[in-house]
Amino acid sequence: MDNIEIEKAMSEALWAAHSLFDRGKTSGSSANMSFMVDGHIYITASGSCFGTLREEDFSLVTLDGSLLKGAKPSKELPLHLHYYRKSGEIKAVIHTHGPYAALWSCRSDLKEDDAIPSYTPYLRMKLGKVTCVPYAQPGSRELFDAFEKALPLGDAYLLRNHGAIVGGKSIMDAFYCLEELEESARLACLICGVGSCSRI
Repeated sequence: MDNIEIEKAMSEALWAAHSLFDRGKTSGSSANMSFMVDGHIYITASGSCFGTLREEDFSLVTLDGSLLKGAKPSKELPLHLHYYRKSGEIKAVIHTHGPYAALWSCRSDLKEDDAIPSYTPYLRMKLGKVTCVPYAQPGSRELFDAFEKALPLGDAYLLRNHGAIVGGKSIMDAFYCLEELEESARLACLICGVGSCSRI
């Protein structure tokens, strides 16, 4: 494998994780991210924290999910695997429970095919259409199946009563897209209010 490419992607992943944590856009051990190099996936290990993330906190897995090296990968690995199978252009995936994305995902009136309204042009320009994925328990087969079904319908995804998951051509591309999704959710919350929220 290309060590220079791995080192660059790893450096970007660690920077992005620390930046998201330091700015309150994720907390605890609730987030996960991955990147692909030469057909192999580096994904954050189960229980790892973006705030203290180190290179040793990544597991190396194959596209079928087999562990090659490192600790047990995130329980939401199948979400990442489905995303990579969606398009050969996807080389990184980030999933967080950003406060505004999570808050907006609880609304009872979400449009499944257009989950976050575009109040500025940048959501569509930088990311595309955000599709709502029906609620299912995190880490469950039901969630993975629902996500796989929703994949053809959008460019990024809001997991109902859960959070956001985005992919990109690189870690930084996915990071920028996630930032735009969270900012668009923040604007939507400020403009529309919380409204009626669904509980699990």
